[in-house]
Amino acid sequence: MALAFDEFGRPFIILKEQEQKSRLRGLDAQKSNISAGKAVARILRTSLGPKGMDKMLQSPDGDVTITNDGATILEQMDVDNQIAKLMVELSRSQDYEIGDGTTGVVVMAGALLEKAERLLERGIHPIRIAEGYETASRIAVEHLERVANKFEFGESNLEPLIQTCMTTLSSKIVNRCKRSLAEIAVKAVLAVADLERKDVNLDLIKVEGKVGGKLEDTELIYGIVVDKDMSHPQMPKQIEDAKIAILTCPFEPPKPKTKHKVDIDTVEKFQTLRLQEQKYFDDMVQKCKDVGATLVICQWGFDDEANHLLMHRNLPAVRWVGGVELELIAIATGGRIVPRFQELSTEKLGKAGMVREKSFGTTKDRMLYIEHCANSRAVTIFIRGGNKMIIEETKRSLHDALCVARNLIRNNSIVYGGGSAEISCSIAVEAAADRYPGVEQYAIRAFGDALEAIPMALAENSGLQPIETLSAVKSQQIKDNNPHFGIDCNDVGTNDMREQDVFETLIGKQQQILLATQVVKMILKIDDVISPSEY
Repeated sequence: MALAFDEFGRPFIILKEQEQKSRLRGLDAQKSNISAGKAVARILRTSLGPKGMDKMLQSPDGDVTITNDGATILEQMDVDNQIAKLMVELSRSQDYEIGDGTTGVVVMAGALLEKAERLLERGIHPIRIAEGYETASRIAVEHLERVANKFEFGESNLEPLIQTCMTTLSSKIVNRCKRSLAEIAVKAVLAVADLERKDVNLDLIKVEGKVGGKLEDTELIYGIVVDKDMSHPQMPKQIEDAKIAILTCPFEPPKPKTKHKVDIDTVEKFQTLRLQEQKYFDDMVQKCKDVGATLVICQWGFDDEANHLLMHRNLPAVRWVGGVELELIAIATGGRIVPRFQELSTEKLGKAGMVREKSFGTTKDRMLYIEHCANSRAVTIFIRGGNKMIIEETKRSLHDALCVARNLIRNNSIVYGGGSAEISCSIAVEAAADRYPGVEQYAIRAFGDALEAIPMALAENSGLQPIETLSAVKSQQIKDNNPHFGIDCNDVGTNDMREQDVFETLIGKQQQILLATQVVKMILKIDDVISPSEY
């Protein structure tokens, strides 16, 4: 590179350590970025839809994850390329905002990039492509509003919610139990939902798993399940109408903050100290008994002596319960978390109709069920499964289903799935392209073509002839002017998604289109990549 000189003829540096940096400019930069984005989309393409494949990912420390959830796959993949990292972010933001559709959004961004590459080769300026895409995404989002259906649901009519959750679960490993899991998800969301404000706090739904049993044993508990047992094996295993003291102070004598040393040089002094300690424990246990507590849940451990005393005084206790679980127990039982023994009072106790310890299988694993609580707005979904991977994947699948149910409570508009919404948008976008006289119309048409990537991938993953199937469905939609025709992935015999009950949330679909367009615009606007070269 030629040196630059200032007005006194002295050379100065424009780019530091130029020879140690690699640089791509113009079309080359755009093409390399596009190919990185396409590579990520290609990985996820095969895991789209009900017949999608799963990916097996091994982390550096040997943990294996088997999943077909787009956000999880990209999260676990150690991606190095900056543009590929953008795709990971794209999938993550879809996951945070909507919770479902994380695979579809990346596949769509990949298709948009692929079409943009062809337009760049024809010499169309990237900014014009980006503007065309922006216009087309607006057309598509407005069209989705028009073809969307609102549905009403109430406490008595949960079917539409369950059907939509079943659509989400049908693309997961757990699809053989999708009906029961969808019902569990919907009931859990409705238990914690505030229907007047149309708000759902998913933090109140705790998802707990235990290896063993089978997937069908998964249950919804109106209360809290804690992976702990009673601190002494002889304590009662079942307590009815429990009054629960929730403590965050340790059950042991106070330790002075300063450095201290106690000299004990006679047996009498030791006896006095021991009696003092015993009296302290006695007072603590008595304090709990006096306020009427029948169960103590403590964040910290307790001395063996305290444990023994609790057992003798007939006061069951649970120790080492985590902070998050303590909060949920406090919310569910209507109790208050007590940081000091002096503050313990009757009104701060939580109330539960039943607290029981349940053991599983032959492993003698025990868990504590706190049920029939005063405030049933905290629930637990308890998953059983053959191995750890199944349980983890079920947790992720249920998270998607819970998010979908939450989105429907917030906005009860749905579009039909199976690629029907995308095909319908594609037709609308292509029809609108004729109204734009400039170069943008090429980009708008390309956007319409790219929308077909999702139904195409669905057909491909279901083992159908992709182009043949897609063109048949598209011509059917145009002929009947019916936006409900999609890809018949499950070979039911009808392409009408309304008959198949395949629904997706409107906000999820709109978010997919908008997010994918934003990321693609961002990638297209990059024309110079300066990176440190490899050592």
